[in-house]
Amino acid sequence: MFHVDHYQLPFIVNLLILLLSAKLLGELAERFRQPSMIGEVIAGVILGPSLFNVIPSPGEIKVIAELGVFMLIVLAGMEIEVEEIRKSIQGKNIWIALLGFIIPMISGLAIGLVFHFSNTFTIFLGLCIAITALPVSIRILMDLGKLKTDVGQRIISAAIFNDIVALLILGIILDFNDESKNIRDLTFSILSATLKISVFTFILVMAYRFFKLAKRKVNVINPRMHKFLHYLRGKESLFALVILFVMVFSSIAELLGLHFVVGAFFGAILIPRSMFANRDFERVQRSISGITMGFLAPIFFATMGISFNIESLTNWWLLLVVLIASFFSKIFGGYLGGRLAGLSRSKSVTLGLGLNARGIMELVIANIALAKGFIDVPVFSILVLMALLTTITTPFLLKKGFNLIDMNNGRNNNTYT
Repeated sequence: MFHVDHYQLPFIVNLLILLLSAKLLGELAERFRQPSMIGEVIAGVILGPSLFNVIPSPGEIKVIAELGVFMLIVLAGMEIEVEEIRKSIQGKNIWIALLGFIIPMISGLAIGLVFHFSNTFTIFLGLCIAITALPVSIRILMDLGKLKTDVGQRIISAAIFNDIVALLILGIILDFNDESKNIRDLTFSILSATLKISVFTFILVMAYRFFKLAKRKVNVINPRMHKFLHYLRGKESLFALVILFVMVFSSIAELLGLHFVVGAFFGAILIPRSMFANRDFERVQRSISGITMGFLAPIFFATMGISFNIESLTNWWLLLVVLIASFFSKIFGGYLGGRLAGLSRSKSVTLGLGLNARGIMELVIANIALAKGFIDVPVFSILVLMALLTTITTPFLLKKGFNLIDMNNGRNNNTYT
């Protein structure tokens, strides 16, 4: 490509160039009503080996990128409440959640089998195709003004379920390796992973029950918490407490052999919001959003772009198959789930379209797979391209889907809710 001659720039200069480029292109993406992460990844592609090679590898910046992953997951978890998880699997909604995940997962597994990939990579591919990026889905629905609609809420519920199941599976497969030679080794690996997940789940359930019990004493706890925070003299003490709380669960996950992302996600969901005043919790959320979206996330997505190498896209058949499978399996899974849940055809199609955005969560999983050596750069580049294309096209397709619902509602005199 258009590589420039360069010497190794100092760390802070690389960071400056990367952040400035990511923010500028992120702002440009927002102007075109796209998530800023699109522009931020493209900034990394431009600066990386795919184009100008100004920053040939992330190097030390990877440490900041890891912090970006942590904070992004915390931010995503803070958007979810435990009751929303329960809602996502209640009644007929379970069909949307299940089929919106299982059908894309099966398509990814089928691709892995056809192309004779390793077992671990095949599961990673299935996860990347099956996942829905909850933060991206929320942002797109907010931009369209459809977040509070029936279909919008079902999309969010299914996305929550998808993310949780994907992260649990991620925690299990990171414990596997393809060097297991016999059934005994494989059985031991499965039992070990199941035990770790069970222990972690038990800790989560006990923490949830404790906070649920404490919620009944909210009138007693809140004043004491407020007094405690007032007593602390350090600045942003509540912010530090929330991050420490999440890091406890993230550390437990790491100690059990799971990825820290799993612990961070569930720790963020379990943050005892009732123990804080609403204004205090919202202030913490704004602080986390500010440092994440203003600094850490752009660096993370830009490093994804640097790791992407367009010259490695030589397996065009695999690229084509992954793109087709990622689009059609997700849309069909959502559609079929919607129909079984009793939704109209137009609502079911729109539901499938809304679940199609991969974005943040898929890039996080692809990044973990690359870092662990389960996939190589050519496959990573395919997954990054898939995440970008599904995310870019979803707002346009989803808008048409909601227009179709409105047309059918008008045609049927608002028969459908």
